[in-house]
Amino acid sequence: RLAALALGTVALAALGLVDDLRPLSARLRLLVQGLVAAALLPLAGAAALPDWLPAPVAAALAWLGLVWWVNATNFMDGLDWITVAAFVPLTAALALAGLSGALDPGSAVAAAGLLGGLLGFAPWNRPVARLFLGDAGSLGIGIATGFLLLALAARGHAAAAILLPLYHAADATLTLARRAARGERLSEAHRTHFYQRATGGLSVPSIDARVFGLNLTLAGLAGATLAWPDPAVQVAALAAGAVLVGLTLRRFAAAGP
Repeated sequence: RLAALALGTVALAALGLVDDLRPLSARLRLLVQGLVAAALLPLAGAAALPDWLPAPVAAALAWLGLVWWVNATNFMDGLDWITVAAFVPLTAALALAGLSGALDPGSAVAAAGLLGGLLGFAPWNRPVARLFLGDAGSLGIGIATGFLLLALAARGHAAAAILLPLYHAADATLTLARRAARGERLSEAHRTHFYQRATGGLSVPSIDARVFGLNLTLAGLAGATLAWPDPAVQVAALAAGAVLVGLTLRRFAAAGP
């Protein structure tokens, strides 16, 4: 299982490296991402979705979610330290989930390894960055964390799996929807994510600190759902996370032009 995850991660990192050096068509990138996601999905667990969904529908939705998360991770890597601010809390939470038994040990080891890589990368990517992830880094992080989040959800911890990536997922999804509504070409580069718009009024370190603090809080809320699996606690944690993400997006939008 871990070998398959490693191969899938390397495959998308290689795809990203080629795209960094010589841009590939969006169709080809999506094709490769879709194939890797389809190969990994049975090992991650389509059981992350409700039992009342027909199995083919659940599998299709899980596959779409995994492909979308890979691309969302890539889309959101547009500011020094932004990926570190988001994924250090996320991977640390997943590693701790393994210690608590909420996640299988192998997935927890993979999360800890990714956490170590991000911490080693952080000094080089701090503002003003000397080293960047590029597609090679962001696509690999996307498929690895997407797999681990699905694995967490498949073990009955869907609320935690939603909370941990909530800021990145919300910013990427809302930005894509806004651009589609305006008739913009979605494959074109842009700087209209909420955190990018915030650079009009906030410094890069200030934005990173807000994203990091928010993701630490989301990790804490996810931990609460693991410690107290009562449905009321999960609903309250999800509601609190949604409010905090909404307030952060609003603040970023207000700071921008």
